[in-house]
Amino acid sequence: MTTGKINVSVENIFPLIKKFLYSDHEIFLRELVSNGTDATLKLKHLISIGEAKVEYGNPLIEIKVDKEGKKIHIIDQGLGMTADEVEKYINQVAFSGAEEFLDKYKDSAKDSGIIGHFGLGFYSAFMVAEKVEIITKSYKDEPAAHWTCDGSPEFTLEPADKTSRGTEIILHIAEDSLEFLDDSKISGLLNKYNKFMPIPIKFGTRTETLPKPEDAPEDYVNETVETDNIINNPNPAWTKQPSELSDEDYKNFYRELYPMQFEEPLFNIHLNVDYPFNLTGILYFPKLGSDMQIQKDKIQLYQNQVYVTDNVEGIVPEFLTMLKGVIDSPDIPLNVSRSGLQADGAVKKISNYITRKVADKLKALFNENRADFETKWNDIKIVLEYGMLSEDKFYEKAGTFVLYPTVDDTYFTLEELKEKLKENQTNKDGKLVVLYAGNKDAQHSYIQTAKEKGYEVLLLDSPIISHLIQKIEGDNRDLTFVRVDSDHIDNLIKKDENTISKLSDEEKETLKASLESYIPKAYSVQLEAMDSQAAPFIITQPEFMRRMKEMSQSGGGGMFGMGNMPEMYNLVVNTNSDLASNILNTEDKSAQENLVKQALDLAKLSQNLLKGEELTAFVKRSFDLIK
Repeated sequence: MTTGKINVSVENIFPLIKKFLYSDHEIFLRELVSNGTDATLKLKHLISIGEAKVEYGNPLIEIKVDKEGKKIHIIDQGLGMTADEVEKYINQVAFSGAEEFLDKYKDSAKDSGIIGHFGLGFYSAFMVAEKVEIITKSYKDEPAAHWTCDGSPEFTLEPADKTSRGTEIILHIAEDSLEFLDDSKISGLLNKYNKFMPIPIKFGTRTETLPKPEDAPEDYVNETVETDNIINNPNPAWTKQPSELSDEDYKNFYRELYPMQFEEPLFNIHLNVDYPFNLTGILYFPKLGSDMQIQKDKIQLYQNQVYVTDNVEGIVPEFLTMLKGVIDSPDIPLNVSRSGLQADGAVKKISNYITRKVADKLKALFNENRADFETKWNDIKIVLEYGMLSEDKFYEKAGTFVLYPTVDDTYFTLEELKEKLKENQTNKDGKLVVLYAGNKDAQHSYIQTAKEKGYEVLLLDSPIISHLIQKIEGDNRDLTFVRVDSDHIDNLIKKDENTISKLSDEEKETLKASLESYIPKAYSVQLEAMDSQAAPFIITQPEFMRRMKEMSQSGGGGMFGMGNMPEMYNLVVNTNSDLASNILNTEDKSAQENLVKQALDLAKLSQNLLKGEELTAFVKRSFDLIK
């Protein structure tokens, strides 16, 4: 029997481990199961290169909970340890066996899937246990060893009578961690952290009913058998080649990841790269619509099939954090507790790769079946538009597949749109005018007026569209975006003919003065000579002011330093309308005021601007007029 002190650089490392190293005590199970997986994969590799002369068999990792004894057992059938190896790998804290193994077999072990990076993983056991035992037997022909430690630097190491290869770790659960003796708690942790570990994990048994034999009598009772309850999928979809998977396989894996998600994903992107870093994964585009407040943190980060976190900020470009799926990379630099990222150049390279891969996939989908891509556009546009704003590399590629839909559900790429607008949508400066609506219902009358004149009107209704069109205009000097209600249509598009006003300049001055005496100061009066059939009063909002206000409300306030901008509108009055003449010629000031207010309220109603007390007053005034 050997006794001694664990070789640590501080007097007692265990309180430090329990208090500071791991912020979440539940990861002890992840670390210990990962160690068992490491031991099994190492053995498999040594057998494959002829260094271990033993049968690999069908090893698994077993978890047992002993409620009465207040113990948890983690048992593997891996390569085990000799007494000397226990002395080396367990008693010399922070000396990583996985690191040494990879270094020794670095050429042949590249794809062996060794998980461990930190020698401290085993010691996470002391976060929940007051005493830990290791009973282990090496694949080598050497005696088994039994190591015991009660959480102090003191340990005992003695021979054991274990005859089967592998390691059993026994945790004597501390009084403040008895919750981990609950089967449902352990099952939940295994499902969270070890759901896709590469070695089968057994936790308990399950009863299976055998099929009824064809020649069985009518009173035959189906037999049942007890089988191992394997709680993980050792070969998840992302570990396979895309050529091995069907569309249904991808959908089934989505259901496995998100069992409570009933809506199918729109499409998936399979990531698979081995240079200059290793990364695999599958990203899914769910239906997103125009909601920017959807739940993020749905992409799961794994390291060699060990779950790490669902906070993938930094690895996945921010605009893609609205997607779902899995990313797995052994090259992602994690902190010592494997709970967070460390700043590293590799992370940016991974992020850039994912951006490029997503852009390439979107372009391929667009080219292969544009009609199908168009049907999905409204469900994915918010991600793509956000990507164009936030990632220059994505913006550069997006021009070939980002779509601009019209109010009539026709879809153009930007270049196609430019060609279409050249026909008859230019302003006095020679720029192509992109008319757009933000809300088909609220701006219906303006859309109809534009369509009657043969103009195309886009439907751009995402919450970040003001920011995006600002960027597009900056890169396309021949374009200007103007919302369809920002001015009268004839002022937006260059026209050869000028409509003559029926009112003289003096009458127009008188009319304008009368109007300004009755309308709020937020409205600027503009007199325009239009067709007599055009609406007499039209409310517009200057494009620049409205766009700046929208940008400040959607997160651009800090960027542009505008804060809460006041509402400003134009009241465009058709001087050739009968109403304009009636207002001008009405001598009764009260009647004149009622005419102006009624007309203004009708115009505001068409813009969804009439609310509260103003709406109540309008309704009362309208009933008075028809009495």
